[in-house]
Amino acid sequence: MRAKDNVRTVYSTVTEGKCPVCGWPQRSCKCSSQNRPANEALPARIVAKLRMEKKGRGGKSVTVIDNLPRNDAFLKELAAALKRECGTGGAVTESGIELQGELRDRVRVILQRLGYTVKG
Repeated sequence: MRAKDNVRTVYSTVTEGKCPVCGWPQRSCKCSSQNRPANEALPARIVAKLRMEKKGRGGKSVTVIDNLPRNDAFLKELAAALKRECGTGGAVTESGIELQGELRDRVRVILQRLGYTVKG
């Protein structure tokens, strides 16, 4: 019998990552973010929340638009329109849209023009 045949893992610190919302491991996360459908219907009144983030981005500012309906087509279309009008880069994330730079004032005007209620 070789020594390697008798090896088993006793303890491991390897995890599958943490849920960004509740902080529990992904494999046992039961928060509401996983229960929301990826293509939910668009509500009659959309309330968007604006905020700035710098943390974890090397000091660069990012404008985050949150509390949007989780509809992939809607988010991609809105992100493309915002990036085009603001002349900046950005991305669609799980929680909303991120635009590079401090663009709260410009984004607020654009969203209000599209008929959305804006907070923040």
